[in-house]
This record gives sequence, C-alpha cells and structure tokens, in this order.
Amino acid sequence: MILRRRSFLLGLAGAVTLGRSRLAVAAGPASDRRLVVVLLRGALDGLSAVQPYGDADLAALRGPLALPEPGQEGGVLDLGGHYGLHPALPHLHALYRQDQALMLHAVAGPWRSRSHFQAQDFMEMGATRRLPDGWLNRALAAQLATAEGVRRGLAAGLNVPLLLRGAVRVGSYAPVGRTQAEPEILARLAEWHGEDPVLGAPFAEGLRARGFTAAILAGQEPAPPRTHPFVALTGAAGRLLAAERGPRVAALELGGWDTHAGQAARLLGPLGALDAGMAALQASLGPAWAETAVLVLTEFGRTARINGTAGTDHGTGGVAFVLGGAVRGGRVIADWPGLAQGRLFENRDLMPTLDQRRIAKGLLAQHLGLSPAALAHAFPDSEDAPPLRGLLRAES
Repeated sequence: MILRRRSFLLGLAGAVTLGRSRLAVAAGPASDRRLVVVLLRGALDGLSAVQPYGDADLAALRGPLALPEPGQEGGVLDLGGHYGLHPALPHLHALYRQDQALMLHAVAGPWRSRSHFQAQDFMEMGATRRLPDGWLNRALAAQLATAEGVRRGLAAGLNVPLLLRGAVRVGSYAPVGRTQAEPEILARLAEWHGEDPVLGAPFAEGLRARGFTAAILAGQEPAPPRTHPFVALTGAAGRLLAAERGPRVAALELGGWDTHAGQAARLLGPLGALDAGMAALQASLGPAWAETAVLVLTEFGRTARINGTAGTDHGTGGVAFVLGGAVRGGRVIADWPGLAQGRLFENRDLMPTLDQRRIAKGLLAQHLGLSPAALAHAFPDSEDAPPLRGLLRAES
C-alpha cells in the first residue's frame, strides 16, 4: 500500500484538528427542540467535579484532593449547601445560578465493570449486553419511523460514536480546524515539502496565512494561541443545530479524564475544556439554546480514596450534568449515600443510587416526546429504570 503525501497531510490535519474530541450530529424530529449528549471518556471523578464538602468523611478519604469550602481561596463554587462545583467550571456554575443546569450525583449505569472499553460500550449501547447500535440512534429510529420533514443527519469528527450508530443514517462533515499542530511538527512538514513543485508553495503560504512565521517554526517565537478541539467542535455543533433546516441531535466526546496520578493538576485541562465548550455551544446556538437540553455522561466514577500517586482509580458512582435553556436547573439531584465506613460500594467507591438510564430516558420522553414503547426499544430490559421526571421547564 502506498501512502501518498497529499493523503497523509489530509489525515494528519484531521487528527490534529480533532484530537480526542469528536462530534456527530444526526437527524431529529421536525421541531425546534435540540438534544446534545456529551460523553466524557476516561471516567470523570465526580467527587472532584461536584464535591460533597458537607460530608464529614470527605477530607479523610480525599486528602489534598479535597478543595476548600465555598468562599475560601481556591474553594468550590457553592451549589446551595453540601455540594460545591469545581472552580474550573465557572460557566456551568453560571448556568446553575440561572436555573439552567442540573447536577446529578451518585450516578452509574447498571453495569459493574471498571474496564473503560467495556463500560463505554455499555454506556453507548444503553444495555449490559452487546448490541450493534447505540441507544440514541435506536431512540431516533423509533421516533422517526412515522415522522415527516425529518432533517438528514451529519457526522463531524474522525468517526461516529457507537451512541449514534444504527438504522438512522448519519452523513459526514468536517469543520474547519481552529487548532494547529505543534510548531516543530509543522516545521518538519515544511522541510519535507519545501522543494515539492506542487505542494511546497501552497503549504508555505498556508503556514504564513495562519501566523506561522519562520521564527515561530524555528522555536524562536511563541506560536499563535490555540483553541481546544472540543471548544471548536461545540461551536460547530451549535451552528449546525441552530440552522433552520439543520439536525436536531448531536453527540460529542471529550477525553482526558483518566486521572490515576497527579489528579489535581491533570483535571484542570479537561474541566476547562468542558466548561469553555459548553459556553461555545450556548453562544453558537443563540436563541435555539432556549429549546436545548445537554446531557453529560461518563462511563463510571472514580475511587473515593486518594491513591498513592495523588490520583484516583476506576470506581463506580459518579456525576452527570443536564444543561440548557430547556432545563429546570438550579438544583443538585442526589439520594446521597454518604462516604462513611460501610457506606462505600465494595469499600472503595461512591455507592450509586441513580441509574444513568433514568436520566437519558427522562430527557427522551420529556424533551423529544418518545413513547414508552420507543423508550423500551432504545433501552431494552430497562423496566427497573423508569424515566426520571422533573428535568425540564415544560414539566413544571
């Protein structure tokens, strides 16, 4: 197999632009309601994202990972008492104060696997057995079977997540990149193609147009500021969803949550990207934000105890977020199990008390209008997980 340089450059550009972040958008009902699902791959530590500072056992378990209480320097952002939001999530906190964000704690799916790959598959399939498609695609297939005026779907990113694979057709779309490779990578590519009569001059001109001077490529000057791939993708998703004839359902992915060591510092990057991404999504949706619900999920939580490398390991109970102008927010929803000895799952994890499927089914039923039969098709064998009610303004 011969890898041509032009194909190589196109492939590299896609990888550099999108990194660990991916976006897929799909057809939806002919209405103004939008649904966005964000998958946090790697297992977000829910006890850090939404810290139960009011739990007396937190400090002993968490050690230096326990942040100060609200009002103190570097403290969590208050969520009405007992819980505080990580300070790297100021936009989510602003949404909470505007009654447009729900924090749901002690959440887990019905699986009890600490394997990232298996748990992520189950999260996207909506089941504890292998299925060829994802719960969101099955939900759309059930709803769109008799719908008219359905918008054709699109996918943006390196591939379509399992969540949206299935009978509903999803096309492809690649947004214009807003990020760039490291200068040393671009310098090497410029060197390779400098003498090429076809690619050399256009490549050099493209670098100059994006602010990459010879001094930057040589490492003598700083590179232009970069936009995180997830922020670029959420902006693209918002513009697609806001279009009059655009799609109405999107799925995004953000990696980087597997914080086995040095968690305090390592969490700042992905938390900041999530927060900025949600701000970009809201801004690009514009008035359509009022009809939007965003579901943020991760495959499982992390251990309650800090480990020997100042991180946390694969756990069980965690958090989920429901955001958007359509959401009846300003609340933390939790049947809090506590962190005391004897209250932890298998003496190591936050005990789950809310099934992840109930949140998803609640949004599908209340926001997209799925019938009980359609919900059963989307989430087979889920009779023990009825839709969670009270998530949306329309219900209040």
